[in-house]
Amino acid sequence: MSAKEKSKHGKSKRGKGKKKKGREKLVVCAACGRRIPRDRAIYVNRRQVYSTDTKKDDEVKTFSIIRLPYCISCAKHRGIFEKKKRQAKRKREE
Repeated sequence: MSAKEKSKHGKSKRGKGKKKKGREKLVVCAACGRRIPRDRAIYVNRRQVYSTDTKKDDEVKTFSIIRLPYCISCAKHRGIFEKKKRQAKRKREE
């Protein structure tokens, strides 16, 4: 059955097609702790800087990148994820 055809119950298929995928593994939201499927999570790369306390030229700094998963509601609240219409407006204004 294609996506355009209607199912048994008379409603057309909406949303993501999960053919031959099975169940996705769950990840935990970094903000609220909600468990969400991995494909629905929004990932943000955050840099962490570790440095020595000395104020000299030979300071030792190390950088590490952490990939944090957020659920859709937390990502909207934090301004990470926006609706596409708002993003299009911002691009037009710039």
